[in-house]
Amino acid sequence: MPKPAVLVVDDEPDLCELLSITLQRMDLDPRTAHSVEEARRLLKAEHVDLCLTDMQLPDGDGLELVKWIQHYSPSVPVAVITAHGNMETAVRALKLGAFDFVSKPLDLAGLRKLVASAIKLSGTHDTDTSVFGPRLLGASSAMQQMREMIGRVARSQAPVHIFGESGTGKELVAKLIHESGPRRDGPFVPVNCGAIPTELMESELFGHKRGSFTGAVSDKKGLIQSAEGGTLFLDEIADLPLHMQVKLLRVIQEKAVRPLGEQLEVGVDVRILSATHKNLSVLVAEGKFREDLFYRVNVIELRVPSLRERPEDVPELAEAILRRLGRRMKISPPMLGKDALAALEVYAFPGNVRELENILERAITLSTGGEISAGYIQLRPTRGDAPAAFTTYFNASTGKPAACLMRVNRSSSAAATSLPSTIAAALASP
Repeated sequence: MPKPAVLVVDDEPDLCELLSITLQRMDLDPRTAHSVEEARRLLKAEHVDLCLTDMQLPDGDGLELVKWIQHYSPSVPVAVITAHGNMETAVRALKLGAFDFVSKPLDLAGLRKLVASAIKLSGTHDTDTSVFGPRLLGASSAMQQMREMIGRVARSQAPVHIFGESGTGKELVAKLIHESGPRRDGPFVPVNCGAIPTELMESELFGHKRGSFTGAVSDKKGLIQSAEGGTLFLDEIADLPLHMQVKLLRVIQEKAVRPLGEQLEVGVDVRILSATHKNLSVLVAEGKFREDLFYRVNVIELRVPSLRERPEDVPELAEAILRRLGRRMKISPPMLGKDALAALEVYAFPGNVRELENILERAITLSTGGEISAGYIQLRPTRGDAPAAFTTYFNASTGKPAACLMRVNRSSSAAATSLPSTIAAALASP
């Protein structure tokens, strides 16, 4: 079986030799090129599993080569070698599609990890997305685009920011990015930044040494180090205090952490994904989120569509949720009646998929037969000219549905039987 081939593009003979020796010791087949044009010729003529390119080359720069590879050889991962501290160039390369970056002077241990991850990625030539297909439900165009984007960003090591309303499934998207990429065998560590008390946040994220503060009776590894070789998912990153934003910025730039009470930084190999339902650009303008951190975590942005943007996915989602609830409750999952499904398909779902699950769990609890009718579907009232919805009214003495109203807007007077006249009059008024 042939050894994986790695192309090194640099005009410094000493660096090419150092990288070639390192790659040979990893049982890889190094090739070298000293210019953009020479690299292009070699990539056209030979199969390459990874390209490592310097940014400064005699006939151009590494960004040109990154763009060319993305266009002509998109299956080849490309990593860039940048000058120390030049994060702006590294971010530009990642936005163009680079797999990852490494800074000079080269840390050979970090370089080996990068190469190993890239070779592992290059070895998965199939584009089958079945790893997340069954879990990311929906046949709408919005979800098809989301699956495509997950597959694309999973091949990179660039930080990804996942933006969307509450209940849309941002953590699920983060897990799928992790499971679809070369870090799938490593840990996935989710962190809710809004759930950790401010005074404990530094210790939780970075860890601490014994005796570093009162109560530190033993060494403790932080959550960032716990994600070594895998993915760190920072949920609700907008809730991160400003002083912690500075520390996180250094972790991203230097790829190292310093636990409380430790004198030296410890290198870490993690991919950072983040999410929030807030608009980070607005928070930056208000001075509540650091602009430099914003550009580091937002190299690639994924927007998760709300459920009201894809109503055609509601039947499939509802069926899957009912099956899951049935297994959990150890009952045969009930069927969703046509009237109930019609009610759900026109509802705006301000709480998105999470609200859909809540509605169906309540309906299963209240229903008595094998089919859920519209009378058991309780939806929040909509405002103004919101999409039509079904609102259920219950008989206080029996606990059973007394009536069901379909409201298109506040001027509608259509009401089901037995609706109290006072309620009908109130809803019919403008």
